[in-house]
Amino acid sequence: MDRIEIFDSHRPLLFSIAYRMLGSAMDAEDLVQETFVRWQSTSEAIESPKAYLAAITTRLCIDHLRSAKVQREEYIGPWLPEPIMTETPADSAALAESLSIAFLVVLESLSPVERAVFLLREVFDYGYEEIARIVEKSEANCRQMAKRAKEHLAARRPRFEARREEQERLLFQFGRACATGDMSGLLGLLSEDIIAYSDGGGKAGVARKPIFGPNKVARFMLAVLRKMPATLAYTFGTVNGQSAVIGYVDGQPYNVILLDVAEGRIRRIYSILNPEKLKRITPQI
Repeated sequence: MDRIEIFDSHRPLLFSIAYRMLGSAMDAEDLVQETFVRWQSTSEAIESPKAYLAAITTRLCIDHLRSAKVQREEYIGPWLPEPIMTETPADSAALAESLSIAFLVVLESLSPVERAVFLLREVFDYGYEEIARIVEKSEANCRQMAKRAKEHLAARRPRFEARREEQERLLFQFGRACATGDMSGLLGLLSEDIIAYSDGGGKAGVARKPIFGPNKVARFMLAVLRKMPATLAYTFGTVNGQSAVIGYVDGQPYNVILLDVAEGRIRRIYSILNPEKLKRITPQI
């Protein structure tokens, strides 16, 4: 294979790493393209193209996250990852779980290098020796970072085995309760520690702070729906590996709602309305 064919064979892996690192498909594509430019321009002999390309992409992501720190801090309202349509299941349970908006949100609590070490080890199954070379840290340091990151994430988001059927059932019941204004029905779906996040990026009229507690969240969701455009039409789709509610106005994506479910209740609601983050949502024909 020539250089372009070799790169293209690894492009899906590079995008998978970059998207999980950044939470932005647009930025991930930009950095994968930058990796390609560097791949094309290198004159050194590459023993393992996969390792070389993964290292470049990961380092570019670390640098990008460091430079974007101030921009993220100045973001108007809660920052949520850019949702992407997914039609085919991931190759493994770890890959599927690591695509979820809930997982990408908690990754934001890690430093760029910690995030890289954790993802490479826990999601992409890299050995510590190779991870150490990629992030340019000692192997012992990488082991410690992976351990701390795993414990930190487990404390913020315990792993619950929510079956796809349960996710879809709660999503359907949630949509029906909101559509009919069923306050008691909606309350019955929410956990006591429910939090609702809305990402408008200053471009859509949404709550600029998270909403806490069942009563406040239920009232908020019903009030928001009453203010939506009259032509808004909802449908179900697969976003970030899970079922989601997608709203369309005149065939164009208007918002995406995803739920994080645990023990038969909704524990987090993620509403994404920033139009800049809906470019990967397929328009209706």
